[in-house]
Amino acid sequence: MVPTYNNAGTLKRVLDSILERTTSIIVINDGATDNTAAILKEYPTLQQIHLPENKGKGNALQVGFKAAISHGYDYAITIDSDGQHFPEDLSVFLDELQAEESPNVLYIGSRNMQQEDVPGKSSFGNKFSNFWFWFETGTKLQDTQCGYRLYPLKQLKDLKFYTPKFEFEIEIIVRLAWNGTLVKNVPVRILYDETERVSHFRTVPDFARISVLNTWLVIVAIIYIKPRNFIRKIKKKGFKKFLLEDLLRSDDKPKTKALSIALGVFLGIAPFWGFQTILVFALAALFGLNKAITFAFSNISLPPLIPFIIFFSLKIGAMITGEEISFSMENITEKFDFLQNLKTYLIGSFILASLSALFFGIVGYISLIFFGKKKMVVDNG
Repeated sequence: MVPTYNNAGTLKRVLDSILERTTSIIVINDGATDNTAAILKEYPTLQQIHLPENKGKGNALQVGFKAAISHGYDYAITIDSDGQHFPEDLSVFLDELQAEESPNVLYIGSRNMQQEDVPGKSSFGNKFSNFWFWFETGTKLQDTQCGYRLYPLKQLKDLKFYTPKFEFEIEIIVRLAWNGTLVKNVPVRILYDETERVSHFRTVPDFARISVLNTWLVIVAIIYIKPRNFIRKIKKKGFKKFLLEDLLRSDDKPKTKALSIALGVFLGIAPFWGFQTILVFALAALFGLNKAITFAFSNISLPPLIPFIIFFSLKIGAMITGEEISFSMENITEKFDFLQNLKTYLIGSFILASLSALFFGIVGYISLIFFGKKKMVVDNG
């Protein structure tokens, strides 16, 4: 599948090289204003889609995917028409697919970004994109921006996409990864010939669109995807097996696990209303802690425990500030009188969160050390 826009200088060479390997080609002319249409008249046997106006690469790809699905294809390999990709590398994708265990896979070409002819902004943009893809999906890739890809059409045909331009290539790999598609890199060659290569990437507006998209994807990942995956893992394994395998027997050191417990407890008690889940995954990722443990212990503030947390927060806050506060558990649970002493509550809440985090962290560390030694004795039996 070849989306093209004003690449008349390289389009013929790309098509001729692809035709040496396959005739199953769909060309999407994305409203080109050069002599692209005239060039394509030389290939009457190829399936061609001519869009009346340029709406962006993402829109062109979506049009091409629909056409490929309607013709019964299971996969589509996309290749740019600017001459930077080598059609000879089509065999790389096909060989990898033949050896792959799962048919639900998306391959992205991995370019050598250390080549001398690779523009510095391309290398930076790729690293930027790789980081956010990892944060949003948990999958580490070497290249997330290469347009040379193999897509599983069955997995994307029922998805609704929202971006029409370059940022679509980020949206689609994140959305498919969230839906269970395996996303992997395969090595491909790259040619940057600045004398003939035409790039339509507009640095400021397109980078801004990508940044907005990543911001939205991060929010969705933190609020919905990561908790959803966490809960699914527990349901799939069962709580006991999950506790043993993912929490107690993970490869993390006892210190890392204990700090994860402490952070989870602190965030669960501290008054970060509405932002706890976001902070859990963001801070756990920032400090390199165990996200599963942090999230599990952040749920210390379960509804039945909330009145007790508020009660002890007010008690501690009153001791620190010296204020005289008259309240009862009934006032907290029914009249919410603690809101009249918000300053006292906030002070007490942060202190209670800190003390609880310290307590659970220490107890967790000691327990992990103890059970770790006990397991070693059993294993050495």
